[in-house]
Formats: sequence, structure tokens, C-alpha cells
Amino acid sequence: MDMVDTFETITCELAGPVATVTLNRPDVRNAMSHRMIDELLRCFTMLREPAHAGVRAVVLRAAGTVFCAGGDLRDLSDTASSPEAASEATARTDELLRAVNTAPQVVIARVQGPAVGGGLGLVCVSDLAIAAERARFAFNEVRLGLVPSVISPYVVARIGFTHARRLMLTGVRIGAAEAREIGLVHDACLDDDLDELVDAAVRDVLQCGPQALRSCKALLFHVAAAPPADTLTYRVDLLNRLRASDEAGQGMLAFLQKRPAPWIPQTEDAHE
Repeated sequence: MDMVDTFETITCELAGPVATVTLNRPDVRNAMSHRMIDELLRCFTMLREPAHAGVRAVVLRAAGTVFCAGGDLRDLSDTASSPEAASEATARTDELLRAVNTAPQVVIARVQGPAVGGGLGLVCVSDLAIAAERARFAFNEVRLGLVPSVISPYVVARIGFTHARRLMLTGVRIGAAEAREIGLVHDACLDDDLDELVDAAVRDVLQCGPQALRSCKALLFHVAAAPPADTLTYRVDLLNRLRASDEAGQGMLAFLQKRPAPWIPQTEDAHE
């Protein structure tokens, strides 16, 4: 793997079409400090650059036994006396969540332990989330006299209004199995199986055309925000443009000839 940039609170490594972003403050349970938020935003902004157009999957993981304990309360205390600083920090957090949510890559959250508050917000803006048995999830803000204000729209979009009401209004902690049942994560597994499932998800992503993946993710956000009639022109134009692309031509020819498409890593079997 190649290390990308120099960060203090995270690491970002590239291995061909896969980036691995690691929350790296295990001594404080990977609490999201202002610096971590800034560095995560810088990392995901960098991954949008043309130089990284070949990156198709981003694995978002954490060092240690805790995925993320939420916001760093020391930073929160520091900004509490300054409304301007507090507002700026809040806006920065939302900017990060939007950057992850709309990243052109497929973002896969590898949740090996507890994810709380803002850390759970990161799970909610991932495209795929896989949780180990020891993972626990809670929107605990109300138990601290706060509310999960910044992450709330992403939570509701992820699990729906009724589940959001229960979890956000009680701060109750749930396990990986229940998180899967309500759609908070897409799969739950034994702790020892976590890496195997994450690797399988990455392999699935790498079966897909790079241009098609980026276009499909943009399509999802476009159609989710408007009635079908309002997006018909966009949808038709997109499909016609992709049909005429070299990528689609190569992909359909490979399918007809029963061979892997050219974008699939050589070590992968296209028909797994």
C-alpha cells in the first residue's frame, strides 16, 4: 500500500483501486476532534481529484477496539463559550458527512467495535456497512444533554423516521444484529469473520466499471430527491451516454465472450 499525505489523526493508504482510511486515535476511542474532522474532510476531498479517479472503493475503518466514541468532548467544551466557533465546527462536521455521503467511490464502513454519536453518523453516510458481533451503536447525545443535530438527516435517511425516533430519543444502545435488522448496517458477523466480509464486499465493487460506479452513485442521489417525472430526462440521457461509452462496450463484449471485463483485477474471477 502507498501512504497518501501526512495526517495526525487518520491514515489513508492506496492499493490500486482501493483506499483504506483509518481513524487513528485509539487512545481516546477514536473520538472525533476538530483536527480529525478536518483531516477526514481533506482526505475525502483529495480522493475526488482526477489523480484518484481509478479508486473505486474506500474502506473506512478504525484502529483499536472502538470504531468511534463520537465527538471529542474536550473540543466541544472549548467551543461552547464561542457561538461563532461552535457554528463553524458544526458546519465543518456536516461538510465532512456530505463529502463521505456523496464520495464518487463506494464507501464501505468496517465497524469492529462501538460506534456512537458522530461516529455513527459516519456509518450512516457509508454505502455499505459491515459490523462485527462486538459492535454497539447508540445516539447517546440526549443522555449528555445534547441532541444529534448534525447527523440527524443522515440517520433518518438511513433507518427511517420511526427507528430514528426510538434510538435518538432514548439514547439506547443496540447490537450488531439489531442494527442489521433496522438497516443501520448491511451485514453483521462474528468478530473473526469481519475482514472476510469486508474483502468480499470490496471484490464485489471491483467487478463494476469505474465510470458506471460513479455515475450510478450520482444517479441514486439525483432520483432520491425528486419525483420520477422530474428526473426522466436525466435518467435517459445518462443511460444513453453510458451505452455509447467505451467502458460499456468493453463490458458487454466481455459478458458475451464469457470473460472478465478489463477493469476487474486479474486475480479476481468475474463469475464468482
